[in-house]
Amino acid sequence: QVQLVESGGGVVQAGGSLRLSCAASGRTFSGYVMGWFRQAPGKEREFVAEIKWSSSSATYADSVKGRFTISRDSAKNTVFLQMNSLKPEDTAVYYCALRGSFGEYDYWGQGTQVTVSS
Repeated sequence: QVQLVESGGGVVQAGGSLRLSCAASGRTFSGYVMGWFRQAPGKEREFVAEIKWSSSSATYADSVKGRFTISRDSAKNTVFLQMNSLKPEDTAVYYCALRGSFGEYDYWGQGTQVTVSS
């Protein structure tokens, strides 16, 4: 059974940095895509970034491009989201998720809270 466990959230001042981690287990992930999403209070969940496990090719939402970096450690089955130059509007619960190469995101973590104070 696939499990995704996020960690690394917290409270940070605007302009600061945080690194989120998502530890994955339950299968091999070659050929899969892992992503980060976020949901702010009163808003719909939105895509942040994703990475192809095999090639490390990454895609970002325009709102985080140049500030966030997604990466993965194959040996530890872990995906990271390095978040720099954080803004108050980045405040949200951040979720990691897993999908096949051409499928929908089927597996989700429990989420980790990120709060950016102004």
